[in-house]
Amino acid sequence: MTKYFLIIVLGYFAITHGDTPNVILIYTDDVGYGDVGFNGGLIPTPNLDKMAGEGLNFTDFHTTSSTCTPSRLALLTGIYPWRQAGSGIANPTAPLKISPDSYTLADLFKDAGYTTGVVGKWHLGLGGQGGPNYAGEVKPGPLEIGFDESFLLPSTGDRVPSVFVEGHRVVNADPDDPISIGGRSVLDIKNVTQYPVGVDNPASKTFYESNAGHSQTVINGIGRIGFMAGGKKALWKDEDIADDLVTRAKKFIGDHKSKPFFLYFSTHDIHVPRVPHPRFRGISGMSYRGDAMVQLDWCVGEIRKTLEAHGLDKNTLVIFSSDNGHELHDGYVDFAEDSLGNHNPGGPFRGGKYSVYEGGTVVPTFFWWPGKIEPRTSNAFLSQIDIFASFAHFFKKELPEDAARDSENHWSAFMGHTEKGKELLVVNGSGSNGKAIRVGYNKVMLDAEEAFDLKEDPGEKKNIYHSNKKMVDSLKSIYKKVETSSYSPPQPIIVGCMDSNYREYDDRVNVEDKRLCKVPLSTFAHIKKGNASVNMGFRSGKLQIVSPGKFNLSIYNLLGDKAVHYEGNGIQEFNLNNQFSPGNYLVIFKSEKHRILSRIPIGIE
Repeated sequence: MTKYFLIIVLGYFAITHGDTPNVILIYTDDVGYGDVGFNGGLIPTPNLDKMAGEGLNFTDFHTTSSTCTPSRLALLTGIYPWRQAGSGIANPTAPLKISPDSYTLADLFKDAGYTTGVVGKWHLGLGGQGGPNYAGEVKPGPLEIGFDESFLLPSTGDRVPSVFVEGHRVVNADPDDPISIGGRSVLDIKNVTQYPVGVDNPASKTFYESNAGHSQTVINGIGRIGFMAGGKKALWKDEDIADDLVTRAKKFIGDHKSKPFFLYFSTHDIHVPRVPHPRFRGISGMSYRGDAMVQLDWCVGEIRKTLEAHGLDKNTLVIFSSDNGHELHDGYVDFAEDSLGNHNPGGPFRGGKYSVYEGGTVVPTFFWWPGKIEPRTSNAFLSQIDIFASFAHFFKKELPEDAARDSENHWSAFMGHTEKGKELLVVNGSGSNGKAIRVGYNKVMLDAEEAFDLKEDPGEKKNIYHSNKKMVDSLKSIYKKVETSSYSPPQPIIVGCMDSNYREYDDRVNVEDKRLCKVPLSTFAHIKKGNASVNMGFRSGKLQIVSPGKFNLSIYNLLGDKAVHYEGNGIQEFNLNNQFSPGNYLVIFKSEKHRILSRIPIGIE
């Protein structure tokens, strides 16, 4: 009879290359929940619809903010952006908003053995406290916060400079025509290219009209925010931006196909100014905005084709999401609202970009991983801020003490194995829109006398602020604790195992589930709550248990006879006197300090 030994440990289990998926995070801009066909939208998005149908499509997946810069901060740091001063929408001269001393999502992937890259819209500031120097080295930037490679649209298309930055340098920079950005004083710089100013020369805006805020420097017939001089040879062509970014993303995939990579592919579409390539014009019937959405769908299709061409599609996890909800008129006269017809960009939700109603932060999101994620729709309440801690869980990485302080592990929900998601989320809007807190289905605006029961009223039409003061006061009290960091989100006991398809069995779904963790075929089996964690696998002859405080561990066979019992305090090692023959066993672990009482069935083969 084959004999086995059981070891229970707390620690890091290395993930081999064969077990490690490439990860592509496609982060889009201003795409509303209802802008995609798979959520009922009327704009043709066949590539997105196909991938969403083959993956896990979420109906209650949130950003932390209803504007771009703070959402990106939360995504890459795992920290609520409102905790940081100056986390609002970055102006063209803003310095890098993430300290190089911070531990970022890119750092996590690097530590897990990945090559990391960012392609696309950045909008998190660049340079030191004096801001970016586009005439020289543009640093610090992505390369200083965990990315190995970067090709950036440094701010947004409606802000200067209208150039790409690769690494630390402007692409096609001309030393004889150095770039300067800032206030009107740059218009006085001699011997460099000067551009029209829209507020002074409205006729220079030949592409379409824009408001005064978007009518400073005019480049390619489009008014921008901010003033710019120099850099004529480096200017992008607006209609080619999507093609340029896709080309760079495809190159990154091809260059790094032989080992795990993480690509943060941040599209400019469908942010203003919307300038879809001529080959997409007129397809949607919804003017520039609709056609930009068609172009975005093409971009996603090209990424998929590239994965398939390199044979990477079965070993790549693609996450698709948006930085905030939809926006129609955002400074330019591009007929977005007039051409909507019956299309509803926000789907069933109230509000959009800038607001803290659900339409400002619920965004179209799917996870696609063929053969690993089963096609379905999930109603789990989740947020982008939790991507950080969830991957740390997957990689079995302990995060630095101050890293990702607001991020929670929801890997099981991300993989579709449970609909148990977040308990709590604080979101922030722009300016006077303030913040809102949501706990379960209850939601309270923190800067307005509004509250909603989202289970009964997902469209936020019935204000219950004055009729349910108990709920309002409770949520405001919880927010105060979150604000002062004295609140820790509930940490449910996680009991389960991962099999070779990364399916995680979880007692929050069904404690009495009779499925067995087939240990020899698993990556590991585990019990976890807070700091207390037990991981199970086979090793030779020793049992190690690590637990904060006293513990008791019992292993029974399923007939109810005790097979082995251990107790101790802290870190304990034992010699295994029992050899476990093939069969089914029940492991019970108790940790008094953390009040754990967990049961997990294990099948030894």
